[in-house]
Amino acid sequence: MKQAMIIINPVSGKEDALEHVRNVEELLDDAGYSVTVNETTKEGDATHFCITACEDSYDLVVSIGGDGTLHETINGLIDQDHRPKLGVVPLGTVNDFARALQIPLNPEEAIQTLTSTRVKNVDMGRLNGRLFANVVATGSLAETLSSVSSDDKSKFGALAYFKEGIKDLRNPAQPLVIHHDGETWEGQSPLFLAALTNSVGGFEKLAPDAAVDDGLLHCFIIKDLTILNTVTIGISLLLGNLKDHKDVVYFTAQNVSVHSVEPVKTNVDGEEGPPLPIELSTIPRHIQVIVPEGD
Repeated sequence: MKQAMIIINPVSGKEDALEHVRNVEELLDDAGYSVTVNETTKEGDATHFCITACEDSYDLVVSIGGDGTLHETINGLIDQDHRPKLGVVPLGTVNDFARALQIPLNPEEAIQTLTSTRVKNVDMGRLNGRLFANVVATGSLAETLSSVSSDDKSKFGALAYFKEGIKDLRNPAQPLVIHHDGETWEGQSPLFLAALTNSVGGFEKLAPDAAVDDGLLHCFIIKDLTILNTVTIGISLLLGNLKDHKDVVYFTAQNVSVHSVEPVKTNVDGEEGPPLPIELSTIPRHIQVIVPEGD
């Protein structure tokens, strides 16, 4: 019998989370799976559960929660000889990974997708030995974005990040040295972004050229921020032409390193990450994700 593991963050989606688990269990049971349910209670649980699923040769792992739960889950797949297919039921406030794969943001619709026969081989990013699914950001503005509250994310969605960024323009840019595929950029920047997908912070047009299986990091260096160009950068972001803005440096790469002479934090898949220096690379088509039936 096929084996499926459900990894659920019971805090995501409030009281509806466990109801969604019951619906997934029923669906997978009807599809011929033997189902195991694991609830996270602390940081690292989802990774541990997913490692167990790999070691026990499960056929499917379903992540039910937000981008943080998904980030932990995929880190259980790193360097595993056997990697189960991944199903995603988004319960978070942003859900960039689901957006990029056109997985429905409505949980009940996403649950029905789990029986789809369509599977997509999706790139993963590697950061200092860990995996990330969507984006790495660094610079003074990235530190600000890490402090966006869950309440604000729930109220304002993607605009919570924009609101917080406008509020904290007083933070100075920081000195960054960025090496990428044999080239170097050095200068002051309040924000560097490396995206694997088109959707970052709920903005689905941040990197419109990014595909989940192109093997590339789509990178943006913001050179300067004033109230005026923050507004114009925001407009460029919404229109999908951020890479063409005069105060933005855009490039694609397979390998990127970022250093600074100052202590600088990072934001990884929407959560606080390790401080600089960081080494980034892509792992092309590393995991199989169940996606909706389509063309």
